[in-house]
Amino acid sequence: MSLFLECVNGQSVERPPIWFMRQAGRYLSEYRNTRKKAGSFLDLCYNSELATEVTLQPIDRFGFDAAILFADILLILDALGVKVQFIEGQGPLLEPVKNKKDIERISNLEQIHEKLFPVYETVKKLKKHLPKDVPLIGFAGAPWTLATYLINGKGEQGSLTAKKFLIENNDEFEKIINLLTDATIDYLIMQIKSGADVIKIFDSWAGALNADMVLRYSLNPIKKIVSEIKKRHPKIPFIVFPRSVNTIYSNFSNEECFDVLAVDQFLDRKWIAKKIQPKKIIQGNLDPIFLTQSKKVLFQELKKVTEDFKSHPYVFNLGHGITPDAKVENVELVVDYIKGIKF
Repeated sequence: MSLFLECVNGQSVERPPIWFMRQAGRYLSEYRNTRKKAGSFLDLCYNSELATEVTLQPIDRFGFDAAILFADILLILDALGVKVQFIEGQGPLLEPVKNKKDIERISNLEQIHEKLFPVYETVKKLKKHLPKDVPLIGFAGAPWTLATYLINGKGEQGSLTAKKFLIENNDEFEKIINLLTDATIDYLIMQIKSGADVIKIFDSWAGALNADMVLRYSLNPIKKIVSEIKKRHPKIPFIVFPRSVNTIYSNFSNEECFDVLAVDQFLDRKWIAKKIQPKKIIQGNLDPIFLTQSKKVLFQELKKVTEDFKSHPYVFNLGHGITPDAKVENVELVVDYIKGIKF
């Protein structure tokens, strides 16, 4: 078993395994070159040859301990029949779903696998090309985060449009959450059948919810997804990332079916070490901004993170995705530093 799989399965490891969210991305010149060949971002996601190529690029260059499938959380909405486009400089734009008629239009779960077939092909290709000691992480967006894009029509700071819809049109909102939960279960099961070794669920906009809403619309749907999939695939580890939910991370850490809890950079690390690490393997939480700084500044922060988390095994990662302005030499520095640690 690989170092990464040993760690996420709760076994003792000699050092923290390391990988980065968005480790295949625009900070790499080779990624930018492949992106040009693909055309649009969606074309790259649906081209299994090129998606395999960009997934492998950071593994080949840095020697990360795990690879993450190159795709996007919004592909599942595209597969459900929502019009999704990525506009350069603006990000994703979607045709909003606002009423029962819109919901009924996208409720055919049987249609998603035909559209998502190239994603499953990418998983199969990666399992043939990845080094045997580098497992593959499959992933999906959590229902709440997907719902925010579906209702807002775009990413929106604070997700106020979706929150108002949640309150004012709760019956319709519940239907959307249930639909997205069921679709995500089907999608992730196909990723596992295609060869994914670990699954991560991203709730990137969970921090926009009030505390009671987090439990109902972030934690509960994610718990249903993980529980249902583990009935069929009990040995698949799950990483759950409810970004920016503050002390509600404690509630997530109490769920036995979640194997790893990814923590953002806004949480106090000493609180994490005291309240979360004794109960759950954690992943995180270097602020991505430090990858844009001088080596001296990065090194100082890196020492703080590893010192605070050293009492228990953990997966080293960022508190959010790597940014396009990250310095390649800083990524190399972090990987080399983590690989030199001994528990």
